[in-house]
Amino acid sequence: MKTLVATLAFLIAVDAIATRESAFRIPVSDFDPSQIEEDYSDPKWSVLDLPGRERTEYALIQEENYARICAKSHNTASGLVYAVDLDPREYDVIEWTWKVDAAVPEGDLTKKKGDDYPARIYLTFDFDPADLPFVERVKHTLIKTFTNYEIPLRALNYVWANKAAPGTVAPNPYTNWVQMVAVQSGNQNAGTWRMEMRNILDDFRNAFNEEPMNITGVAIMTDTDDTKSSATGYYGDITFRKSTE
Repeated sequence: MKTLVATLAFLIAVDAIATRESAFRIPVSDFDPSQIEEDYSDPKWSVLDLPGRERTEYALIQEENYARICAKSHNTASGLVYAVDLDPREYDVIEWTWKVDAAVPEGDLTKKKGDDYPARIYLTFDFDPADLPFVERVKHTLIKTFTNYEIPLRALNYVWANKAAPGTVAPNPYTNWVQMVAVQSGNQNAGTWRMEMRNILDDFRNAFNEEPMNITGVAIMTDTDDTKSSATGYYGDITFRKSTE
């Protein structure tokens, strides 16, 4: 009997380890954004600032007995970034929960003046600038010369759009180095928590027609600077999983 109990305990422990290894969680709800530049101890979190933009307000709240991050934007744009080093061929599925009060009325993912979203999940990928075509290498050099902004060379944005049909994939109007994926759109599901799941490999290949390198960062971002409007978004935890599990 003792042998049976010991064997069962061992199997349970092995299963628990396998479960932990099959998923990687971004602890969105485990920190207070107001402390991020003061006395916050996790070096993986940082603020994503945009040149010449005021910051969006991020706060830790309690809703439906869960800790969430609430983002309020009033003609502002900034994000919260969590540094990672994940192989999307291993962790190829991303899951997250989010909610918005409403879509941005003037939002339009095809126009610079409409590049605003009440909620977005922003994935950046490692990419060697030497692999850019010549003209794009020149553009990248100019950007690095005249600004301190670290524009990603490969990024996917999962967004709550305004009028783009869910599933739409389009280049960001500012740069095709960033590709937009409309996951939700409009106000049909506004005001309710939504759980989303996307295959990162499929989305990256569809957007860039190439294979991705490692994921280097995961950001949450609510912005309304291009439409000069306001929006409120809410974020729960983000999890990367193996589709084989």
